[in-house]
Amino acid sequence: MSTESLAPEVPAEPTGAVEKHSIDWIPPEDRHGSVRNLFSVWFAANMQITTVVTGALAVIIGLSLPWALLAIVVGNAFGAIFMALHSAQGPKLGIPQMIQSRAQFGFYGAILPLILVLLMYLGFFASSGVLGGQALSAWTGLGLVPSILIVSAVCTVAAVLGYRWIHAMERVISVCAVLGFLYLSFRLLQQHDIGNAWHAGSFSFGTFLLAVAIAATWQITFAPYVADYSRYLPEDTSARASFGWTYAGSFIGTVWMMAFGSIAAALASKSFGDNSVSFVVDLAPGGAQWVFYIILLLGVLAINTLNLYGAFMSTTTTTSAVVKLKMGTGVRASFVIVTAVVGSLIAVLGHSNFVPNFENFILFLAYFLIPWTAINLVDFYLVRRERYDIPSILDRGGLYPDWSWPALLAYVLGVIVEVPFMSTTFYTGPMVDHLGGADISWILGLIVSAAVYAAFRGHIVAGEAKWYTERAEVKA
Repeated sequence: MSTESLAPEVPAEPTGAVEKHSIDWIPPEDRHGSVRNLFSVWFAANMQITTVVTGALAVIIGLSLPWALLAIVVGNAFGAIFMALHSAQGPKLGIPQMIQSRAQFGFYGAILPLILVLLMYLGFFASSGVLGGQALSAWTGLGLVPSILIVSAVCTVAAVLGYRWIHAMERVISVCAVLGFLYLSFRLLQQHDIGNAWHAGSFSFGTFLLAVAIAATWQITFAPYVADYSRYLPEDTSARASFGWTYAGSFIGTVWMMAFGSIAAALASKSFGDNSVSFVVDLAPGGAQWVFYIILLLGVLAINTLNLYGAFMSTTTTTSAVVKLKMGTGVRASFVIVTAVVGSLIAVLGHSNFVPNFENFILFLAYFLIPWTAINLVDFYLVRRERYDIPSILDRGGLYPDWSWPALLAYVLGVIVEVPFMSTTFYTGPMVDHLGGADISWILGLIVSAAVYAAFRGHIVAGEAKWYTERAEVKA
């Protein structure tokens, strides 16, 4: 990896300060933290009500409880591999996840996945904001809309403060979530007869694969911002450790919450579906319910701060490709606030039809994110093998072209091959019926985009070797 001519554009950050870095390279003097902190970040991010609702979808779409739980485990075990592989990129490169896409897609070509990822952040920010608003509204008696706006405002403050504050917040929320959901899980099983639910329902292979896809997609949607929360770690941080702590935190937190949601939906489908927040809190005794409203709110703050921080990174990366930015505190805050306003508006407009919208949103993301993650990981681990020229990523005119046709071609083909196998309420591909309703589009998109991009390895490596040789001759 080359970091030649990279000087930090901002002074080293004092402990507790508002974050000064944004999409720039993190110099050695600003590197800090323990790799174990990645566990609490991704554990806290998943120990929240949106994950619970996602797990409930496995039962809502028709699976019996045992098969729903198996689908949750299989999907998360597979999907978490991809999101955790991105975690190792942060310490190695010292830059945010999505700006690194310029090495694969080109300086301007990276704008395509950036825009799609930005839509993802906004969608998740809105969906989690609805659930957070429901919790605050039920607790305080405020209307849903002002409650959504208050939750968004708190997330905005945390995102503006930045990396150190986010890590500290996630550690606290992890502890609160463990204590709260241990008790709620016990109450869920204590108050309902799981035996009847366990033997009820049916099995369809197509529906099972759909539930696996939802669980896997949940994990893969973290991929565009996993490295954002490991990029301050020292460069010599073990890739195995980054992967392991990230994988463990995300897998354990997600499976726990999704299993909680699927069990809740199987035991009390109507009362859970009407208002998932109230159902969860009502598991606790009346006098203690306010504690669990706070725990649910903390969970929403944990994930929505990450969504907003990631949206800020993507917006900044996209804008900086067109306009030179001097990222001071005021500019940073402005980007975060505008993004929060847009996400809050989506939440306010879409809260009345939440569950159907959310299911479609989760599946929609898979079709466009999976080809990106396949290309990014193949490039990092197989094609360039962790060797990047960071100045060329940050500024136009270096090693990487404006448009990288190998990546763009692989991406487009990966999406195209998915279309006949897509299964959503607004579009069903012609191959879905032949597969018993199964949606295997995400698997095909992963394989095709990875294989096509890997086929260009020789071309990419040869071109870069020539560039390094010519630069060395000029210096000589």
